[in-house]
Amino acid sequence: MELVYLHTFREVARWGSFTRAAEELGYAQPTVTAQMQKLEQSYGVPLFERYGRKLRLTQAGEALLPYAREMIRLYGESKEVVNRQESGPLTIGTIDTLAAFFLPPYLQSFREHYPKVDLVLRTAGEEAILQQLHEGYLDLGIIFDRRCTDRELVAETIAQEELVIVMPPEHRLAGLPTLTARDLENESFILTEEGCTYRGMLIDVLNEQGIAHRIACQFSNPEAIKQCVRCGLGVALLPSMAVRREQAEGVLAAVPFQNDKPPFFIQLVYHQKKWLSPSMQFLVEKWTSKRAKREES
Repeated sequence: MELVYLHTFREVARWGSFTRAAEELGYAQPTVTAQMQKLEQSYGVPLFERYGRKLRLTQAGEALLPYAREMIRLYGESKEVVNRQESGPLTIGTIDTLAAFFLPPYLQSFREHYPKVDLVLRTAGEEAILQQLHEGYLDLGIIFDRRCTDRELVAETIAQEELVIVMPPEHRLAGLPTLTARDLENESFILTEEGCTYRGMLIDVLNEQGIAHRIACQFSNPEAIKQCVRCGLGVALLPSMAVRREQAEGVLAAVPFQNDKPPFFIQLVYHQKKWLSPSMQFLVEKWTSKRAKREES
């Protein structure tokens, strides 16, 4: 039962609220309150303190939290080892662009081989994905970023992906072979949401070089960005995979964006302590074999 209490404790610590934790766990709030009271009795110290309407961990609670996460992780790993992960959930975190333009064929192949495994796809920014891998909320992460150097995570590079400036075919810059920040002077931009790594790179380059620009609007969905570009609201920076179809159809132009920043890679990331079930190993091998074939060619 204390493992159940530790799981509830982790959720309360995550949300800072008994009510929100109860909603996430599907419990009644009095159940969460009772479990936390019993956990505090077990350890003999208060684990939470209230600041206004928000709960915070006490010093004792902060000390307990990493142990709770590790015990939950080990319990989950033991279940995977016993059950061989032929059924149940497999949770993958990724960004919207990769969810739409990179993952679908791999997920289809996975479904054919592991029909009883429930694939759960969660979209977020790269920073949130890495944090959730640390905390055990995700099994695997697929990110688009500069090379991941986090020592607690395993990061496998799948492919380098070119970043392009997307615009209507009739745009003044559409015929150029490449673009630099200087070419984008006074342009209006349709941007991805704040926290997006390549958006951050673009803004840094423009600001460092003193390039005047305007942010017209921002979306998390790459399809919405492309539609706004087609309507003439501005230009956008996207991975080339996101606009290949529109380029082929002639409805959008995409010109490589040159800059002195490190390149961006599609990467598979998971915790170094994560036990890889057969279903997870299937995906890892799929993605690493893609890299091997690319290197051979």
